[in-house]
Amino acid sequence: MSTPTIDRRGASQEPRDYVKKRPGALSRGLRWVRDHVIAIAAFLALFYLFLPIAIVVIFSFNKPEGRQNVQWNEFSLDAWTNICRDPTICDSVGVSLQIAFVSTIIATLLGTLISFALVRHRFRGRSATNLLIFLPMATPEVVLGASLLALFLNLGAPLGTGTIIIAHIMFCISFVVVSVKARLAGLDPRLEQAASDLYADERATFRYVTLPLVMPGIVSAALLAFSLSFDDFIITNFNNGTTVTFPLYVWGAAQRGIPPQVNVIGSIMFFAALFIVVIAQVVGAARRKK
Repeated sequence: MSTPTIDRRGASQEPRDYVKKRPGALSRGLRWVRDHVIAIAAFLALFYLFLPIAIVVIFSFNKPEGRQNVQWNEFSLDAWTNICRDPTICDSVGVSLQIAFVSTIIATLLGTLISFALVRHRFRGRSATNLLIFLPMATPEVVLGASLLALFLNLGAPLGTGTIIIAHIMFCISFVVVSVKARLAGLDPRLEQAASDLYADERATFRYVTLPLVMPGIVSAALLAFSLSFDDFIITNFNNGTTVTFPLYVWGAAQRGIPPQVNVIGSIMFFAALFIVVIAQVVGAARRKK
């Protein structure tokens, strides 16, 4: 075993091989974890997010013994081949799709117009409008639902599909404005100026330059609004009257046992959304190549 040497100043010098084997030095495993800590954290976060979705998909192929579909019994395609065994399920899904479609169209149109006004124009009350737009996002849904219920009752409006659509439009507009506004703020104004230099009027510039550039933000905002409207429960529960949407059906079915058809519908909605996102990414990549 080598012994430490003494330099001229009296300080001991350890051999290099001993320094390298010092217990305080990082091992290869610790170095690898340190270099990949962000990737590990991202994987754990994605695993935590997608684990419930995976359970929903797996239990859509389950054939439970009783009413409760919480324990795996045996593999079966019965739920996929008989989605509308209980007609109430398909009726509630149809109502939710109808409400979500109407709410998304109106909220996207109004939110896009509001975004253009806030980004492109300066007017009195602009700051107050920005604050009012963000209020529905910051306010708890219980407060929004109860407030809208009191408003509809004071106005004498009958609760039902109409009141649900009005309520969904109100909170979906905020998310549309945020998405479209971010897209507008990131646009290069020189592109529109170049179109004006090429003798394009305002309508032509908006149609051929501005709108295509903003369209990805509008589409993403519409998809977000549709998802929020389709799966909303709290605000809908306050203002539904006798109308039963899919989330309300799931809540009611939970009292007596959720059928596996509910997991089938959830799986279909998830894969449909995933398919739309993948198509959008492929189309975007193809456009960037061109």
